[in-house]
Amino acid sequence: MTPIAKLRALDEVVDAIAHPARRQILLTLHFRGGSATAGELAARFEHAWPTTTRHLRVLEDAGLLRHERRGRTRVYTLDRERLGLVTEWLGWFAT
Repeated sequence: MTPIAKLRALDEVVDAIAHPARRQILLTLHFRGGSATAGELAARFEHAWPTTTRHLRVLEDAGLLRHERRGRTRVYTLDRERLGLVTEWLGWFAT
């Protein structure tokens, strides 16, 4: 990945995790072993289904989630490697 592409990817990830509900989705996936259905994720929140799907789409567009269709169900999987962009960037500030 070129340095410019890496910075753009980092911007996408940081923008995606700026919202508390999206950070909660990532934490939920992490503590559920890295994957969960859309329904399982939506059940954790009080907002409407369209709001949840919008958050899932933002996370997926940022490369933080992938989904697989199993019949009528979508199973979302966390992409931990993409989160590494944030860790790498924060490493610049480690002493």
